Amino acid sequence: MTSLAIFGITNDTLDTVVKLLLLVLVVVWLALVFYTYADARRRIADPMLVACATAAALFPFVGTIVYVIVRPPEYLDDVRERELEMQAAEARLHELGYMLCPHCGTEVEKDFLRCPSCLRKLKDPCMSCGRPLDPSWNICPYCEAEIPGATPTARRRRRREAERDRDRDHDRERDRGRELDREREPERTASFESLESPPS
Repeated sequence: MTSLAIFGITNDTLDTVVKLLLLVLVVVWLALVFYTYADARRRIADPMLVACATAAALFPFVGTIVYVIVRPPEYLDDVRERELEMQAAEARLHELGYMLCPHCGTEVEKDFLRCPSCLRKLKDPCMSCGRPLDPSWNICPYCEAEIPGATPTARRRRRREAERDRDRDHDRERDRGRELDREREPERTASFESLESPPS
């Protein structure tokens, strides 16, 4: 019984070794395709790019090597963790009162009126007590002086708008009542006339 020889090898032992070597190469190639797919899913957020990386890995060995060269350097979980750490650090710094000038990035304190580096105005002083005021404040929290030019708060606006709406509704109801009275007036006068005129 003669077996099919690969590459024209007639020696059974050598033919078996070559077949095993080819099997190992196919298994390694399939493992590299799976590795590329799994690694791309951990590093790339776009499913289309993951599919492209996996398709490139179907070219034996070369596709995986190219993917390893051009893949993103970080895992998506590491990127998310770093962003959360940065947000937490910024929140801690904000709690401690650490502030930066929005124009030049120099460290400033919360009660600075001007940046000592770029000399830009950061806050306005209170006209009464001279302490720095936040632009969103309507009154000075230190001396209770009103800030000139400050817009009323949204709550006051909402209250005023609600009062205006109530007044409009009241006016509409009053106008409707007057219209109904005008419509009924001819009927009333006719009924009064019939009561006043003596029966004949």
